[in-house]
Parts: sequence; C-alpha cells; structure tokens
Amino acid sequence: MTEYLVGASSVHVTAAAADYLQDRLDPNEDSVVVVGVREPDAPSRDAGDAANVARSRLAAVMPTTETRDGDPVAELLAAVDDHGPDVVVLGVNRGTEGAGGVGSTVTNLLARVNRPVVVVPLPDL
Repeated sequence: MTEYLVGASSVHVTAAAADYLQDRLDPNEDSVVVVGVREPDAPSRDAGDAANVARSRLAAVMPTTETRDGDPVAELLAAVDDHGPDVVVLGVNRGTEGAGGVGSTVTNLLARVNRPVVVVPLPDL
C-alpha cells in the first residue's frame, strides 16, 4: 500500500499529477490525498477546481481532497506532517500561464521534505 499526497495549485498541476498516478495506482491498496492551497494572490477558484479535477481523474481510488489557506510551502509541509504520505507529488511550478522552470515552492519543498518527492512536468499552456 502506498499513500500519495498531491500538492495542487491549479487544474494543470492536478491533471499532470493524475496522469502520472493513473497507471501506478492500485485502487484496492493505494490512497491519494490532494491538498490545494489558496494563496492570497492566486485566483480563488484554483484550489477548488483542482480538487474537482482530482475527483474526476482519480475516481478509481476516491481521493481525499482538502483546501488550505496560506503560504504553499508551510501548508504543504503541514499536510505532509498531518497525513504522513509515502510519496509527495508536485507540479514543476504553479501551472499558470507564463510560469516556467522549477518554481520556488517546489525548490523549497525538495530541500525540506524527508520522503520521496515526484515532480511532474506540466503541459505547455
């Protein structure tokens, strides 16, 4: 049994994470929690829309979804502490138009998370 935590900042990040996980998940054994973080400067719908994408694309495992407010690094670290996943799955960046390269959130989390982290590429926007 593997427990995954997906950090979801947008529908694009969630879709890329779901694409990565779909062929790896055993619906009878594995679990997924999707944590959306609402940032003060981001569109308010992003975290909710990301949760909808997760429920749709990962329906076979019935993912748990939650939304947190605040700093993405702090909230995702708290989610890792709360849920104790085996693997953390993140998008390479926020997944919004104009975002490129490895984002600061991912860079900070890679330095601080004490378990495997998978960073998935995002489609071109």
